[in-house]
Amino acid sequence: MGDLNKLGLAEARDALRAGDVTSVELTDACLSAIDGAGALNAFVHHTPEIARTQAAAADARIKAGDAPAMCGLPIGIKDLFCTKGVPSQAGSRILEGFLPQFESTVSQNLFDSGAVMLGKLNMDEFAMGSSNETSVYGNAVNPWKVDSRQLTPGGSSGGSASAVAADLCLAATGTDTGGSIRQPAAFVGITGIKPTYGRCSRWGVVAFASSLDQAGPMTKSVRDAAIMLEAMCSHDPKDSTSADLPVPNFEAMLTGDIKGKKIGIPKEYRMDGMPDEIEALWANGTAMLRDAGAEIVDISLPHTKYALPAYYVIAPAEASSNLARYDGVRYGHRARLDQGDGITEMYEKTRAEGFGAEVQRRVMIGTYVLSAGFYDAYYNRARRVRTLIKKDFEDVFAEGIDAILTPATPSAAFGLGEASDDPVEMYLNDVFTVTVNMAGLPGIAVPAGQDAQGLPLGLQLIGRPWEEGDLLNTAYALEARAGFVAKPEKWW
Repeated sequence: MGDLNKLGLAEARDALRAGDVTSVELTDACLSAIDGAGALNAFVHHTPEIARTQAAAADARIKAGDAPAMCGLPIGIKDLFCTKGVPSQAGSRILEGFLPQFESTVSQNLFDSGAVMLGKLNMDEFAMGSSNETSVYGNAVNPWKVDSRQLTPGGSSGGSASAVAADLCLAATGTDTGGSIRQPAAFVGITGIKPTYGRCSRWGVVAFASSLDQAGPMTKSVRDAAIMLEAMCSHDPKDSTSADLPVPNFEAMLTGDIKGKKIGIPKEYRMDGMPDEIEALWANGTAMLRDAGAEIVDISLPHTKYALPAYYVIAPAEASSNLARYDGVRYGHRARLDQGDGITEMYEKTRAEGFGAEVQRRVMIGTYVLSAGFYDAYYNRARRVRTLIKKDFEDVFAEGIDAILTPATPSAAFGLGEASDDPVEMYLNDVFTVTVNMAGLPGIAVPAGQDAQGLPLGLQLIGRPWEEGDLLNTAYALEARAGFVAKPEKWW
């Protein structure tokens, strides 16, 4: 069957069930690809023994006629998910040596569905970043390359994006707090969906901003995203924000028929200085959906311009609270102390050594906006803006809009090191994605074209809450018409 690691989830699943290939063969093909891709720095903890054991068990299940959706399919797990007995560092030095004695709900759901874990994937430290340059492991690298420039795979799920695009795994888990699935997916030419807040359990996922974080799949196609998302979702009593709702068969909803659907085009997303190629991509996507039978409607989301500053108040505030637990007392890195140092010095030195510069920046911002005298001026005001952003979406959906089409990113992937010196410039990468997290909505990035240098560009579709199936079907129709099939030329 050729290079087995290049298969998608749906193709591999069908081949496994037909007996054309075994999970052990699929897994070995991926492990071999990983071994040859050290230059990408996508996988940071390798688990070949676990993978081969899980693959053999999956083959036995398939042979016995007991093959759930993900049975035998090799995937990567973002380092933000706690995996029992396997290092789970969230890309940070402060969690050095941490071996969880429990499994995150999402990864457990995937393993229960028969998925095979190849290893843990690189990411920005504590998911704080848009370029994978804040990772303690060093940055992951985009498999797409222009001349000698190494490009970012995006962040924070940069390792996941790079691994899927380079065919090191069939799919990967990601998390999305302000765009950390959709932006890297767009940068490497794959599909990534952030489901409705509460659709996937957050239990066992290292917290960044608890009211914004959501897990989701990063895959080679929309169909693969539908297959994997269904396996990841569940109601979880251990997560108070987990929705007690049935999980649909998302794949069965992929008909490609979107005739009569109303697709909103928000005028506020046409920003000053937007590159012509992003404008053209958006126009092409609009034309594709119209050709598929959808009705295109101009809409307004008037509070969009406040989303980014409000996000960068709320997210750091929640991070400063969540990261207070990392103190060197119970687990992870602890600084060496000088004679006479007490517990205060231990906290200070441990956190100074354990947290990188970007995490420290966000913790300090968050602590500031939550402090006496500034809580109302910053944090409460940002929360009120968030409510207005959510209402903007509710209003357009109430008018019959089924989905909203926007660019996924303001540009193609940029060079590593090109934006890391300017935090504000880096934060602007989230300009099209943060509104979705602020409103708790599902959003998906689909590869839809390339820039003048041949780098992939993505479009974003935003859906109604809890209607991931409808969103995936609209993305499926867009994917079919975009016809994006380009892959990076192997240089690593």
